[in-house]
Amino acid sequence: MHVRRTVLGDAHVDKATSQINEFNADFQQFITTYAWGEIWTRPGLSKLNRSLITLAMLIALNRKAEFQMHIRAALNNGVTEDEIKEVIMQSALYCGLPAANEAFHSALEILNQQP
Repeated sequence: MHVRRTVLGDAHVDKATSQINEFNADFQQFITTYAWGEIWTRPGLSKLNRSLITLAMLIALNRKAEFQMHIRAALNNGVTEDEIKEVIMQSALYCGLPAANEAFHSALEILNQQP
């Protein structure tokens, strides 16, 4: 849970955990244990690199809400706006122009909210 809070921020995790119910409790436990406890804590990649990879995969999958959540997470992990831009530019080649165009729009929605 510490890594989940560090990467996503307390507000996001508090919101997610406040919505735990009988139906989704197992899924929330799965996310916390495997995504944040097993994968994000592995020593092979930094949190910054994991964020960049995650952004690229979410662009390829066209998952706007998750992409925007991970834009915030990437900023928490020290990723710069220029690095986010370069990931999106790279994705234009491998995921297609429509995916990159959507990613630029989605990223700007979040970046424009930053202080």
